[in-house]
Amino acid sequence: MRKNVRAASFLACIGLAAAIAVFASGCGKSADSGKTVIEMLQYKPEAVDIFDAFEEEFNATHDDIELRIDSPNDATTVLKTKLIREEYPDIIGIGGDITYSNFLDADLFMDISDYEGLADIKESYLAINKNLEFVPKEGVYAIPYMANAAGILYNKDMFEEHGWEIPTTWEEFIALCEEIQEAGILPLYLGFRDTWTCLAPWNAIAVDLAPADICRQVNSGTATFSEAYREVAEKTKALLEYAEPAPVSYSYNDACTAFARGESAMYTIGSYAVPQIQSVNPDMNIDSFVFPASSNADENLLNSGNDLEFMVMAACEHKEAAYEVLNFLYQDENIQKYLDDQGAVPCKKGDFELPSVLDGMKEYIIEGKSADYQDHYYPSEMAVDAMIQTYLLDESENALDTFLTRFDTDWVRYNRDVIRKLQDYLEEHPEAAEQGGTEE
Repeated sequence: MRKNVRAASFLACIGLAAAIAVFASGCGKSADSGKTVIEMLQYKPEAVDIFDAFEEEFNATHDDIELRIDSPNDATTVLKTKLIREEYPDIIGIGGDITYSNFLDADLFMDISDYEGLADIKESYLAINKNLEFVPKEGVYAIPYMANAAGILYNKDMFEEHGWEIPTTWEEFIALCEEIQEAGILPLYLGFRDTWTCLAPWNAIAVDLAPADICRQVNSGTATFSEAYREVAEKTKALLEYAEPAPVSYSYNDACTAFARGESAMYTIGSYAVPQIQSVNPDMNIDSFVFPASSNADENLLNSGNDLEFMVMAACEHKEAAYEVLNFLYQDENIQKYLDDQGAVPCKKGDFELPSVLDGMKEYIIEGKSADYQDHYYPSEMAVDAMIQTYLLDESENALDTFLTRFDTDWVRYNRDVIRKLQDYLEEHPEAAEQGGTEE
């Protein structure tokens, strides 16, 4: 099939030819028992226990479908290798980032617009996937399952002891940092030795100050990062005044440990860091709040992306059986089981019990006031995390302009094909260009 050739050539071009064990059963094959087999591959090895439990419960309650879930340690590489070999699972579970964009661009996913469960998903998380499309596509190709949340973790006991209030604007946040410093306490820990940690405050600030579709705007030629990211970059660097000396000397683990030991009042990181922090101090009273990067509190958004979402592969021969699996996974009780096990944010509407560390973000989660991580749109080859780290270390007068100019230049270098595809699309669809390059 032409689609399979296109998908295989796309995956081959990104350098994946590893010899990885092949799964025994193929897409949609029937088991010896006569049941329809639905194969699912999901990329979160830390969630293997809950998915094993889901598989067992599903198979115990369904006579005509057998669900087989694989949760390998390097699921993305395994998946890409399987796709090269045209050994398609029926359902995959990955995160909403540029990997999803690449797979979608290769026409690997089924349009699931007719799946009734989409009506139960919060619009903000569905919108994230539309923004991740290199070129606007009609239809829906993913159903978000779980999201994560990033902003600022804080020592709740320390805040209560000193009477510090949660800030809702950038000015209030800076005033809080000043107040904490005056009390002889370090306001922030950053831990920027691991370059990826530089993206934590960057993303949380950017959702308030830059358009959610800024990458699409740049690709369409209607915007530049030099304009859109100037304030983001300035405010990210401003954090250094209130953090540990030489933050690039301290790793993510160092930062988690320091925060756990009460060496700072706040930590600019996502909720995913809580287990690491609690491994050092299980009794620490942690809460969180949305990063208030704007001067207008109403403009604040929760930095939240699709941490896990499901796609039905276009090659799947048993769509109704795949939909039955999705129906099972999206039952309220199973969503709550996942939340209890993994401490995530549900993408489905409903009254779910959230982890206590997200209490300060609950309003934003419930109302869906969120925007995706900007780095979900960055190609890995561009190494934006290292670019940000270099900028933060640059004390020259033109550091900001140098960084922003390089961002624009490198973006074109690493996104030439995507830019060409989008601009060709916009030439063919001028009505989309008038809408900013997007379609409803």
